[in-house]
Amino acid sequence: MQSLLALQSGKLKGAVSLKLSEDLSDFPAEIFELADTLEVLDLSFNKLSSLPADFGRLKKLKIFFCSENLFTVLPEVLADCPLLDIVGFKSNRIKTVPAKSLHKNLRWLILTNNNIAELPKEIGHCARMQKLMLSGNRLATLPQELGNCKNLALLRIPANKLHELPTWLATMPRLSWIAFSGNNFSKTPAVETLSLINWHDLEISHLLGEGASGVISKANRTMGDETSEVAVKIFKGNVTSDGLPEDEMTAYIAAGYHPGLVNLIGQIALHPEDKKGLVMDLIPHHFYNLGNPPSLESCTRDVFSPEMRLSEKQILNIAKTIASLAAQLHQAGIMHGDLYAHNTLIDEEGSTLFGDFGAASFYDKTAVELAFALERIEVSAYGYLLDDLLSLSNKPHEGTLTILGELRDSCLDTIPLNRPGFQDLVDALAKV
Repeated sequence: MQSLLALQSGKLKGAVSLKLSEDLSDFPAEIFELADTLEVLDLSFNKLSSLPADFGRLKKLKIFFCSENLFTVLPEVLADCPLLDIVGFKSNRIKTVPAKSLHKNLRWLILTNNNIAELPKEIGHCARMQKLMLSGNRLATLPQELGNCKNLALLRIPANKLHELPTWLATMPRLSWIAFSGNNFSKTPAVETLSLINWHDLEISHLLGEGASGVISKANRTMGDETSEVAVKIFKGNVTSDGLPEDEMTAYIAAGYHPGLVNLIGQIALHPEDKKGLVMDLIPHHFYNLGNPPSLESCTRDVFSPEMRLSEKQILNIAKTIASLAAQLHQAGIMHGDLYAHNTLIDEEGSTLFGDFGAASFYDKTAVELAFALERIEVSAYGYLLDDLLSLSNKPHEGTLTILGELRDSCLDTIPLNRPGFQDLVDALAKV
């Protein structure tokens, strides 16, 4: 992170990227001295509530993050930057989104955790929009015009006040990842309580990883005279871009046992800060991440290490495991919402473990048309996963992979209702 002093002294002249977090209450005018080069600007974690009227002088700006500030209105001057296509105003106090603030060039818009009750119909003019993050607001409806954003691939709308899912979602040709838990229409089923594990019987060893919803650590669990190694996830309790942590925990429990899921052992009891948590099997060391999360450039598509290559056996095992697991989830009325390679762990044999229920949502299986449509949205995500797997093949032209290519194409049909269901995919893969 750079400093305001370095900016003011001219040491940052020619910078392409700038990140300042110094309790700023006013926009530093010196930023305009970088107008000829600046493409990425991050002013998150400050005390800003407005932008200067001439903000559009930043003609080369492509990415602007201004999260954790004090804005109550999404600034209209954002639209004066002709190349700006990624905008993030997470965790402000925004109530109003003016039509003028939504430039048609927008590709990725983050408005998570604000106070927005309504979006302007002009959002439908954002034809390039691929990723829209609206969790944790006060939206009771989504504008019909949003259905004009035919490139929209990922939509996050949990923890709002929506009374129903719009019917036009079922017609979106590229929508593949959607989360909607925690709304007025959401029905979270009762799930069986797992075995309760006393916090005092766990000895936390070290951090394994941290995500938006919680922290995962390695721990030793004592049961009488026996000690075993486990993984422990403690939920943070705050709304994330994907949804509410309690919905994640409930969905994971409701998913039930599947060989492609990390096995749940129990729920945390008597946590000293009364936090919720899960105890899981420790993932074997020889498993590794299949992919990495999308980059700012790739937006909705995972990225992979250049040296990553997969055998036909690995590809087929991964494809079969994820299809089988997804079929089980949808049979239970669970939309995973984040079916991605970066949530997939594999080994050299193609053994697969899938996880991260942070974006999971429950839906009503008895609403047949809605259930059919939601499954086809997730099938599209599976199609992109197949596309990723095929791109990593060390022998891309073998017969089996040709069949997977045909399945991929059917999953990505731009008419969602023409796509197969997950059980159809399971049956087709069983013949490969």
